Amino acid sequence: MPQVDLTVNGRAVSIVAAHEDVPLLNVLRNDLGLMGTRFGCGLEQCGCCMVLIDGAPVKSCNREVSTLAGKNVTTVEGLGTAARPHPLQQAFLDEQAGQCGYCLAGILISAKGLLEKNPSPTRKEIVLALDGNICRCGSHNRIMRAVEKAAAVMRGAR
Repeated sequence: MPQVDLTVNGRAVSIVAAHEDVPLLNVLRNDLGLMGTRFGCGLEQCGCCMVLIDGAPVKSCNREVSTLAGKNVTTVEGLGTAARPHPLQQAFLDEQAGQCGYCLAGILISAKGLLEKNPSPTRKEIVLALDGNICRCGSHNRIMRAVEKAAAVMRGAR
């Protein structure tokens, strides 16, 4: 059984996987109890399983944990807390940018990846960054407003 050492939400972890091709998503949910990252399609099409790996948004449903030695993984739980939400999380609450919420973890992670690289994205850049995330409830306009609002807050604008 291979052992993989990585950092998840700022905490060093050692994963002993049953086999080499165990998906990161399974490890996050089943071994580490991080339930925010969701299983959607299992085909890297919907974005529900999005995490940041060394700051880049990556779909985790098929990403083999054995390829992540020494990497930094951030899940939605690593963004903020209920008492101190990340500006993205607060903006999504303020804009009521979710209905069922199933897609939101992946969307928040994709938006975080974008805002880390580009603190002043255009609407088109936000659309492109979120293109790999499917929201079946149709909250797209509120999601866009929330990302724009969070970007402004993170830049220090009112």
